[in-house]
Amino acid sequence: MQSIDRAMQVIQALTKNETKMWYSITDLSKECELPASTMHRLLQSMKKHELIQQDPKSKLYSMGNAWLEYGLKMYDSIDFVAIIRPEMEKLMHEVEESVYFSKPIGLEALIVERIDCQHNPIRIYDQLGLRIPLNIGAANKVMLANMPQSEAINIVHSLVPNEEQDEFITILSEIRRKGFGESHGEKTPGTSSVAAPLFNNKNELIGAISIGYINFKVTDERQNYLIEKIIEYGWRISSKLGSK
Repeated sequence: MQSIDRAMQVIQALTKNETKMWYSITDLSKECELPASTMHRLLQSMKKHELIQQDPKSKLYSMGNAWLEYGLKMYDSIDFVAIIRPEMEKLMHEVEESVYFSKPIGLEALIVERIDCQHNPIRIYDQLGLRIPLNIGAANKVMLANMPQSEAINIVHSLVPNEEQDEFITILSEIRRKGFGESHGEKTPGTSSVAAPLFNNKNELIGAISIGYINFKVTDERQNYLIEKIIEYGWRISSKLGSK
């Protein structure tokens, strides 16, 4: 178990910085607070399983190809290629904004896919793989609102200050009733998003689809249009996934 924990420390260190891809043993030892000898043995084991790779010239380490392979298998297994991604592309062309697909993982949500509108020079850029606490943002709140109540309550108790929990739970109930969530400037000032939940053939929540946009001079008519579209596509994708 300790080896798994240490390996995940290494992976977290390697993915921590968006602009830095390659690290030395010294860098990783300091980041993970492990002796260089221990780090060397750990890296050799991880390299054997292609969890990391080493540049033959610089001797620096980076993420291995195994993660891409596993990610692509997961990508295909949750109906991305056949169902979800084509619908995201259609929605992007209709609204001419960035469209996202997110999945809940524990107390956070993971941005799994993003499709940008190339015709829109001003757009939001949230990195794929970004984790965001489930109490922040339209997509996360709409997922939280449509989870089993006991699960949602436990997450709220973990993330939301005690004095704000009752109001937050009321907000979630309203989101569930309306069928969509919206967020304005919560994560990035000047930006907004609207989101709808996605369900599988067992009517289980699998994630959320959302539209992210710059809210400068957005009219009520435009806002209502984006809400109508996200609800429409949320129902459409869920229906194609077998939800009733």
